[in-house]
Amino acid sequence: MTEANVKACVCPPAKIDWLWTILLAVPMMLLTGMMITGGEKRPTDAPHLIPLIVSYLFLNIMFVLMLRSGRIDRFRAPVFILYSVGFVLMFIPNLLEVRGTVAIGEEEMVQGTVPFCHMVIPMTIIPAAFTRTIIFPGSMLEGFASIGKMLVLWLGVSIVLGRGWCSWVCFYGGMDEGFSRILRKPPIRRIWPALRYVPFAVLLVIVLASATYLTPTYCEWLCPYKSVTEFAAVTNAKILFQTVIFVALFVGLVIILPILTGKRTQCGLFCPMGAFQSFTNKINIFGIRIDRDKCKQCGACIKACPTLSLDADSLKSGSSSMTCTKCGRCVDVCKFGAMSMQVKGTPPGHPNLGRVLFVYPAFLVMAIMGGSMIQQGLYRLILLATTGSLVSGS
Repeated sequence: MTEANVKACVCPPAKIDWLWTILLAVPMMLLTGMMITGGEKRPTDAPHLIPLIVSYLFLNIMFVLMLRSGRIDRFRAPVFILYSVGFVLMFIPNLLEVRGTVAIGEEEMVQGTVPFCHMVIPMTIIPAAFTRTIIFPGSMLEGFASIGKMLVLWLGVSIVLGRGWCSWVCFYGGMDEGFSRILRKPPIRRIWPALRYVPFAVLLVIVLASATYLTPTYCEWLCPYKSVTEFAAVTNAKILFQTVIFVALFVGLVIILPILTGKRTQCGLFCPMGAFQSFTNKINIFGIRIDRDKCKQCGACIKACPTLSLDADSLKSGSSSMTCTKCGRCVDVCKFGAMSMQVKGTPPGHPNLGRVLFVYPAFLVMAIMGGSMIQQGLYRLILLATTGSLVSGS
């Protein structure tokens, strides 16, 4: 195909006119307004009111731009990344205020007050099916992030978004995504595609180990995010060794490799929760459609995919692999209009409809989960600027 023919074929993502954009955005504005305040009375003090207003405006501006432009990833990524930053800024100071340390002591484990993390879902529900034992030191229904509440949230979101959880909901995922976007031209351009199966091997190992020893193996030995959340108090050589592993995995998988490759290496090449979520793509109604008549086999989408979920076979089959996180980057970079969000089983020809039907629940869940965290993160920064500390009352 000549360069002139290629230019003639260029077809950017379809836009939605302003009238429809505003009409579609109004319900989101109302919903995010209710969710971001938590149903409580609007605060009147500036340190709380300013973050609330800024978060609300930011979320809805991103949503309007996403609808109008047709570019999903461009306006999803800033929200997703700030969501993860807000989580860290909110979570650690909150722990310091509540118990004076981020370290988990024996008392918290015995009393079952440890917040339930979605990363342990595979090694909780699978062993529980065989042993009838919940192997996590948390409460089933009481307190912040109880096991029951988190499982219900995970199940509902997985039915709607599948592995979209990893690009729209997981507050850890924004970390490696943020670092993966630092360099415009990462020095490592090619990753062996077979590495995308490593998370499935990790998943198998940690599920078997957890069922055998009735302990959350991933939490104890392999979780990179222990470095930025809560961890066991270092009281002996074993816990020190575990802590070193956590820090090394965080630095390597969440910071260094994403910078060098431009890929989400923790999410796509290691995370067992991500592998587990891949199976939910099979029951989810949304997916990426590749129009083989429009596709020019240029490979731009394959290069752009942050989780190695597209390859030459995907272009031939007309769909992404089961590891697709529905981030929308392939839709954004395709110059020929061959990539689009779809409701599975529906005929092609309505890219705007498929995109809106997906983006609405995906963005709403991200706004519900991330809006308050962005808001709390901004509050902590204001607190730091005015008091010199992220912790109130210090």
